[in-house]
Amino acid sequence: MGCGWKRRSGEGRCVSGLRLSAFRSSCSATIGRYARATIVEDSILTKTPSAFYKPLAIGAPDPFRELPVTLERMIHFVPPHIEKMRAKVPDLIAKVDVVLGNLEDAIPADAKTDARRGFIQMAQDNDFGQTGLWTRVNCLNSPWFLDDLMEIVPAVGEKLDVIMLPKVEGPWDIHYLDQLLAQLEAKAGIKKPILIHAILETAEGVKNVEAIAAASPRMHGMSLGPADLAASRGMKTTRVGGGHPDYAVLADPTEGAARTAYQQDLWHYTVAKMVDACLSYGLKPFYGPFGDFSDTDACESQFRNAFLMGCLGAWSLHPTQIDIAKRVFSPDPGEVAFAKKILEAMPDGTGAVMIDGKMQDDATWKQAKVIVDLAKVVASKDADLAEVYGL
Repeated sequence: MGCGWKRRSGEGRCVSGLRLSAFRSSCSATIGRYARATIVEDSILTKTPSAFYKPLAIGAPDPFRELPVTLERMIHFVPPHIEKMRAKVPDLIAKVDVVLGNLEDAIPADAKTDARRGFIQMAQDNDFGQTGLWTRVNCLNSPWFLDDLMEIVPAVGEKLDVIMLPKVEGPWDIHYLDQLLAQLEAKAGIKKPILIHAILETAEGVKNVEAIAAASPRMHGMSLGPADLAASRGMKTTRVGGGHPDYAVLADPTEGAARTAYQQDLWHYTVAKMVDACLSYGLKPFYGPFGDFSDTDACESQFRNAFLMGCLGAWSLHPTQIDIAKRVFSPDPGEVAFAKKILEAMPDGTGAVMIDGKMQDDATWKQAKVIVDLAKVVASKDADLAEVYGL
């Protein structure tokens, strides 16, 4: 009887019918135990649907079942330990969609406490209106994280919309912050849940991106953190976002002509993976920082790539990047006009029509709706664009 299985000794003797039966039974039992263990493990790690939206502390606010509709084209970073930068916040509120008090990278270790206190002062002194108020706290394993939460949430938790958490590596990081926020909200009597925004800046975080997205109803979205991610991956670049001239493909050789090199996008894979995870769970994806403030053309190109791939905004680290983000992450008026034509020609989103020589059907109707819906959100805050869009 030929069974195709040999012992490790290399002998050609086949397993007898009895032994083969025992072998199969043993394998089945092992697989069964593994499957049951996996099911048990998953049931421990995953909440039931009825429990997912329950507050994690008595007296904490109910989590949002859907994210609030807000415009977040640029998340503008402010170093709150510098008084002259805090003094600019009232003017910034009218110019940007989100003001973020940065407590982590770029803040010296001996200024961490001043940055935290400066953010609290900044939040207390200003009326942010429709402009979002965020903070990027220090990472979970730092000496400053716990003080960041313990001081900020009781002091300005009612004003704070989002906490940006750096170096998220898995759902366990979100679970910890989720529970801690619920306890602090309950103790301080905060009525609106503070959301969590994760930064993808380690290889493990990118690997676990879907589990991070599904970790909590507090999840707001994610941003790409290219500098730390490059270090985590062992990438050979010192740039903060953007491309690299050596990351390129060559055109096919042509006799008598130099071969043309075409620079590629280092971050295409990661951004696409992040966008898929976020949109699968109803979250918002963002491009992160672009570090070369002098190269506004490259900044705009990187932001536009992210916008076309599904990102809703990017970080602005310098005033020159505010207008770039505003321009890029607002849909083009021509695209909005054409999208409106599609929606008007197909009111119920079914069928097929020809518009300007191009066929439109159910799928392009969905694409058009994405553009028009975004234009409506932009128009609700920007009167000039509302007029241009005709909304």
